[in-house]
Amino acid sequence: MFAVIKTGGKQYRVAANDLLKIEKLEAKVGDIVEIGNVLAHGEGENVTFGAPFVDGAMVTAEVVEQGKNRTVIAFKKRRRQNSRRKIGHRQLLTTVRIAEILLGGAKPSKKAAAKPEAKAPEAKAPEAKAEVAAEAKAEAAPKEPKAKKEAAPKAEAASGGEAKAAPLFKAPKGEPDDLTVIKGIGPVAAKDLAEQGIVTFAQLAKLTDKDVAKIDEHMPFSTDQIKDWREQAKELAKK
Repeated sequence: MFAVIKTGGKQYRVAANDLLKIEKLEAKVGDIVEIGNVLAHGEGENVTFGAPFVDGAMVTAEVVEQGKNRTVIAFKKRRRQNSRRKIGHRQLLTTVRIAEILLGGAKPSKKAAAKPEAKAPEAKAPEAKAEVAAEAKAEAAPKEPKAKKEAAPKAEAASGGEAKAAPLFKAPKGEPDDLTVIKGIGPVAAKDLAEQGIVTFAQLAKLTDKDVAKIDEHMPFSTDQIKDWREQAKELAKK
């Protein structure tokens, strides 16, 4: 038996145990997802079509992998205008394995992952009220010196608390360059680069292919984009 389903604005012909890459679904690997938009189903020459969907039909699938498609480059150039734009895009994809094709309102043998329910606030016991009162007194007490406040985050990090990830590169001393001069880098991209320690034309110009691969892995920029910025930065660094 096969079915024609619609998901992510696209239509797919599927059968049991088929592996399929579709537009990203909000699910974890191993979850069972239900696709209710079944346009048609059949076996051999006997095909039933919906209007637009078949009533009571449903397809279930198991999430195998969450990943990205290959990079697609969009390039635009205006002749004799000294204007060009190059940007990369990687579509998010979900790989699923078709589990069952269900008809007539049949229920799946494996249920879809249930969303966690919001917990109702618990009633505060008398002891909890006393703790709240103690916290209120502590807040009303004189504030600690600035030096002690600055030492608190360091102590939390040393004790195993979550610390902010270190930037990919070390920013040089001195005044940063205006990276938005480079075509393809806007204010948002310049801010993202600065957070990773890239603030000057010289830094961009000296990036190695290994550095480019590292940026492509940790930031939303493609390899071709970064290499194009590197070539422009080499010219700007000479000035």
